[in-house]
Amino acid sequence: MQTRYVTENAVMFTVADELSQQAQETLLQLHHQLAEEKPDWLVESVIGYTTLTVYFYPLRIVHDQVANYIQSFNIQSNRTNNQHTLHRIPVCYHPSVALDIDEVARKHQLSMEQVIARHTSVTYTVSFLGFSPGFPFLSGLSDELATPRKETPRREVPKGSVGIAGQQTGIYPSTSPGGWQIIGRIPISLLHFHRLQPTLFQPGDQVQFYPISKQTYESYRRKEKHS
Repeated sequence: MQTRYVTENAVMFTVADELSQQAQETLLQLHHQLAEEKPDWLVESVIGYTTLTVYFYPLRIVHDQVANYIQSFNIQSNRTNNQHTLHRIPVCYHPSVALDIDEVARKHQLSMEQVIARHTSVTYTVSFLGFSPGFPFLSGLSDELATPRKETPRREVPKGSVGIAGQQTGIYPSTSPGGWQIIGRIPISLLHFHRLQPTLFQPGDQVQFYPISKQTYESYRRKEKHS
């Protein structure tokens, strides 16, 4: 495990050179053990692709002590965490909301139905929450759907859009600029700022998608607005 002091109150731990299932599990074990122990110097820990950044109160502890503390953890490579939440998420893959599904299908010489079947056949893992609040980066995408980001990002990607970028899939929790290939849209909100836990997903959670019709999507949206 490599250690780097990134700011006066943060230490970054790198567990691998590239994203893998083992690296992901190591990061989750570190993250969860910190959350369980809750040392009084801890501000928060943030998971990245292959890193865990630990923020601390500098008046209570110094970098070296944080590094030694984390490196003392007993990480078991074969340990599994059965407490990860499984989310089943409805997705509308209709071309009116799946802005790039035809392009993705053409690129991989698949029909739209085959794209949907492959995207919904996998149980994904939330690697980490990304560039905007609550944005889940999901690992486990089929190699048959892996698609580069768009050459020209959109100025506005609608809230709930489900996208592909490289070998990951993800969901835009709010309307924002973005360059992911949009293949669907969900009718439910991922962010609830009035709740104690405002984001639906947490690192390590499992996600399964299932397809819904445009009519069902609109019905979900109406219920969401009145809830």
